[in-house]
Amino acid sequence: MSVTVRFAPSPTGNIHIGNARTALFNWLFALKNGGAFILRFDDTDVERSKDEYARQIAEDLDWLGIKPAQTAKQSERFAIYHAAAQTLREAGLLYACYETAEELELRRKIQLSRRLPPVYDRAALKLTEEQKAEYAAEGRKPHWRFLLPNFDADPFVVARHVVEWDDVVRGPQTVDLGSLSDPVLIREDGTYLYTLPSVVDDIDMGVTHIIRGDDHVTNTGVQIAIFEALAGKGQAPKFGHHNLITTTSGEGLSKRSGALSIKSLREEGVEPMAVASLASLIGTSSAVEAKPDMATLAAQFTPDSSAKSSSKFDPEELWVLNKELVHNLSYEAVQPRLTRLGIAGGKTENFWELIRGNLSRVDEAADWWGIVTRGPDKTESLDGQDVAFVREAFDHLPPEPWSRETWKTWTDVVKKTSGRKGRQLFMPLRIALTGRSSGPELADLLPLLGREETLARRP
Repeated sequence: MSVTVRFAPSPTGNIHIGNARTALFNWLFALKNGGAFILRFDDTDVERSKDEYARQIAEDLDWLGIKPAQTAKQSERFAIYHAAAQTLREAGLLYACYETAEELELRRKIQLSRRLPPVYDRAALKLTEEQKAEYAAEGRKPHWRFLLPNFDADPFVVARHVVEWDDVVRGPQTVDLGSLSDPVLIREDGTYLYTLPSVVDDIDMGVTHIIRGDDHVTNTGVQIAIFEALAGKGQAPKFGHHNLITTTSGEGLSKRSGALSIKSLREEGVEPMAVASLASLIGTSSAVEAKPDMATLAAQFTPDSSAKSSSKFDPEELWVLNKELVHNLSYEAVQPRLTRLGIAGGKTENFWELIRGNLSRVDEAADWWGIVTRGPDKTESLDGQDVAFVREAFDHLPPEPWSRETWKTWTDVVKKTSGRKGRQLFMPLRIALTGRSSGPELADLLPLLGREETLARRP
């Protein structure tokens, strides 16, 4: 069977690291199984959905390395949803309800006070045509519920009805439809809740596997029933439910708050594979390691390694992975980005090899390029005794040509003439050359600077 998965975000905000986890679980599953990935925007909420968010989501996924085989918008597919709704009505599986929100809440409180489960009692099924006409005359518009298959002959005698599936993440799962209310699929204003368009699209687009957060486990029993009502018994896709990501304090992530959005992480200089590695491996039995590319990550990816409990996301872990990736980036891979940072010329490759091990982000290379080409930074300064020491040390600079051995040749002489050694010897020279107390190997920096530029840094 050819694998087809989908990621269906609502374009009501920028996607965050938790959304990226779902997208990555689907993408890696498709990549590992030679399948296709569909990006489908759940934009039926026309008031809150924005094209700008849809564009940003597509851009964020592309930046992560996720390449959809197909992109669709639910707002352009209403005709197919109308047809499916009519099919369910004609089958007696979608029925009109006229209760207001206040009436439903009162009924719910009464049930709870009697220690009964707050499940909808299907009172609307008893309405006569005359009663429906009266409601219409009052100006009431119906919402529409799907009749769950949790009874034998009489819908008012609900029985236990277990839906089972072998979850590709969590293993065998069950949901008892007898404990659930008939779900509302269409609101009073005629707009659709997520459930029906999602099922209809999954059928129409040939989705074979639905992988999403474990907050949807209960929904899956209902959706399988709708799948079978529209497509036939046993025609539902396979489901998988991964654990969720929370903040370090245990709070859930929200698109509205913008917490840990992919856009913000990208703007902060995080590497896409740092995000992809952490978002997909955190909360699994696999070690959280920085993977260099999607193919390597997919080779390690196993969806059923996901833990049952939620995982706390610590941004500091992201920067640890980011440093590792930056330190291993080849010049060929990073050269276009260096050019955009204004780093160009004959010695850029040597420069990158020199400073990459000192970077947390690629864009920090611009600071070091300024140090190499324009002069020391102003981060650190020398005191009086060190100034005198460095001035004298510069008198002993060897003649060119310079190589990596020049640093040792120079400092051996300075050590002998000054009597200094260790930190007292090396730190003032580093600060004089770079303006910083830490940085790349000075043995590699000297040949890059050359004798003339080095002398220009004499205090």
